Amino acid sequence: MAIADVAAFTHLSDQEVEAFGAELDAIRRDIEDARGDTDAAYIRRMIALQRRLMVAGRVTLFASSFPPAWVAGTAMLSAGKILENMEIGHNVMHGQWDWMNDPEIHSGTWEWDNTCPAEQWKHSHNFVHHTFTNVLGRDNDVGYGILRVTSDQKWHPINLGQPVYNALLALFFEWGVALHDLDIEAIRKREKDPVEMKRQLKGIWRKIRRQVTKDYIVFPALSGPNFVTTLTANVTSNLVRNLWSYMIIFCGHFPDGAEKFDESELEDETKAEWYLRQLLGSANFSGSRFLQVMAGSLGYQIEHHLFPDLPSNRYPEIAERVQALCTKFKVPYTVGPLYRQYGQTLRTILRLSLPTRTEAPEPDLPRPKRARPEQLRAHAGTVAPQAAVA
Repeated sequence: MAIADVAAFTHLSDQEVEAFGAELDAIRRDIEDARGDTDAAYIRRMIALQRRLMVAGRVTLFASSFPPAWVAGTAMLSAGKILENMEIGHNVMHGQWDWMNDPEIHSGTWEWDNTCPAEQWKHSHNFVHHTFTNVLGRDNDVGYGILRVTSDQKWHPINLGQPVYNALLALFFEWGVALHDLDIEAIRKREKDPVEMKRQLKGIWRKIRRQVTKDYIVFPALSGPNFVTTLTANVTSNLVRNLWSYMIIFCGHFPDGAEKFDESELEDETKAEWYLRQLLGSANFSGSRFLQVMAGSLGYQIEHHLFPDLPSNRYPEIAERVQALCTKFKVPYTVGPLYRQYGQTLRTILRLSLPTRTEAPEPDLPRPKRARPEQLRAHAGTVAPQAAVA
């Protein structure tokens, strides 16, 4: 059931909600004040490692007709692409390193190794998704327009094909991401501005042409007689990156405990309530530091949603403080091993491909939002008693 009031859901008073938000603000200030040379060295080290992996992989694939070279080159290429998309590109485009004032490592200039143009990603992901996280009807990441991931979404016979759609989305994830900012639902409803759609399609085409030329024409051609084996290695590395990115992202948003929200929750939402919604709508997974880096530090999805523009290498220390804060305020903090988070996600996708059985369906009416004391005082004498109670 989608949440219409995060304060009521967590059983916190208005004062407690604001106190919770104030403590998160304090965490932000502490991390911002502590940023420095160590953090700058971290991202530069990650970029250098990623580039070495890509060069080593490309060079190794010149001998790709030799099976061990194919395996080694493909593995290095896959690791390089994962590292660039997850720990580097995604986080750089969030502005996590803008404070360095380095024009080469800046959200305004970074273009990642993906078919989705950085400009469109920053709108659909940084703005729409991170602003309206898991709000039904506002966040297009809830099911990506093709999957039913909550019983609040109406079932349709087309959902019977979810196992197939899910598998295809996993394999071709970068292509789905490339189309994401188009807002397929708006196009279907004929609400999309044709001029804007044309502009976006041109941007997508330019980026796809660049990626296809690089991975499937230029580098295979450079390997001469090993064109075909280098081509298969490049295809494989992109598929590996797609599957990994898909799993990591889905594990942060769709396992048990990652809540969904009614659009009414956005009404008069304070910053502290926004914090609560980000916390409740996200899920973490545990694992080694190596796993976390390869996941773009999105094993700390909760911390990422609370502070998307703080350096990812700081998430482990932030997580300790956020967990302590959740314990103090008795607020849920969802975390589990990667296999369990994905298992729950896959189970949900498969289960919701079928109609949801309900004993007594509720009428499709707007859900009331709890009035705050100051709102009640402002309307004293003009609000009916039953409305005030609601």
